[in-house]
Amino acid sequence: MIIEHPEDEALGAEISKAAPDLAELGQMVREARKRQGWTLEETGQRAGIGRSTLSKIENNQTKPSFDIIRRLTEALQLETPNLFLQSGKSDISGRRDVTRNGQGERKSTQTYSHELLCTELTSKSMVPYISQIKARDISEFGDWIRHRGEEFMFVLSGDVTLYTEHYRPLNLSAGDSVYYDSGMGHGCISISEEDAMVLWVSLETT
Repeated sequence: MIIEHPEDEALGAEISKAAPDLAELGQMVREARKRQGWTLEETGQRAGIGRSTLSKIENNQTKPSFDIIRRLTEALQLETPNLFLQSGKSDISGRRDVTRNGQGERKSTQTYSHELLCTELTSKSMVPYISQIKARDISEFGDWIRHRGEEFMFVLSGDVTLYTEHYRPLNLSAGDSVYYDSGMGHGCISISEEDAMVLWVSLETT
């Protein structure tokens, strides 16, 4: 049984939900900054962005780039997939992005090591990433991971147990896959001798 308690979700942001909308992003950043007890100036210095830019982000007056979001997540210790990329739909119809083997964007938490794929496209609905599952006990999460949308997981190697609200723990092995509502509390641990590797695709829904 998982004992829920508030913490920075903080990627344990870490993998989001596909990204929040602009208003949610500003609120997340403001609340995380206040939990740290930092001023706009202090937070901007830690993240390497201007005070005015940070103020605009918190007040939903600008859509920050992926690089700025990444710096904010690191400075504010936001570790869940929540802020992996900007939200919103693009009117551009002919887009393409590629990630070469082993060249994705790296992001680690205590429970997962993620490699974000195709990060040049900052306005998209799906968030694909490969994860090394470091957690060995569900208690390591402290709280359920939950975020708006749906999620697909394919086990690349090793064995995992997926814990979700409302369902019994689900054991999965290499080649197995599962699709689930990511608004339902969840967490995944490795049960094989080596850390399992999985492919995750998060889809933001409205």
